[in-house]
Amino acid sequence: MTILVLGLLVFFAVHSVAIVVPRWRDAMALRLGLPVWQALYSLLSFAGLLLIIHGFAVARLAPVVLYTPAAAMRTIAMVLMVPVFPLLLATYLPGRIKSAARHPTLVAVKLWALAHLLANGTAADVLLFGGFLAWAVLDRISLKRRPAKVGRAAPPRKWNDLVAIVLGLALYALTIAWAHQRLFGVAPLA
Repeated sequence: MTILVLGLLVFFAVHSVAIVVPRWRDAMALRLGLPVWQALYSLLSFAGLLLIIHGFAVARLAPVVLYTPAAAMRTIAMVLMVPVFPLLLATYLPGRIKSAARHPTLVAVKLWALAHLLANGTAADVLLFGGFLAWAVLDRISLKRRPAKVGRAAPPRKWNDLVAIVLGLALYALTIAWAHQRLFGVAPLA
């Protein structure tokens, strides 16, 4: 579990710089240059992600059960997951979905984390998904206090919402039918 905790600490530390010390982040990006700052940010994020993946895999070998979810929770989790991929795509395909959700990636992370907390009850699950849920809530709260950053996205087009929904649902179907089992060793429909 130590590797998982270390991975979460690294990943969330990097992703929380804007929450905790936004002026320092901006100053470092100016001092180092944006490409160098982004490269360091990406490398540390990737290192944290690798530690999370490895730590979670190791923790699953000797699970510590904290609670046993009711069977109905799997169905609820599947339903909560339906908008996750469309929301992620809507982040980069501006339209009505992005306007309504304001921060669709954070909404997607919260839904993903909550769904997995409802369907899984080991200590590793609570650390991983609970950590992401807490981080997404804190980040959303902090966004209300920070000036908006302009990111790269496709130009607003009338078809962006439809593209986000259709591609998002296709990714969801692929995930539950094949990718989740292949990548994580768990078949959501089993």
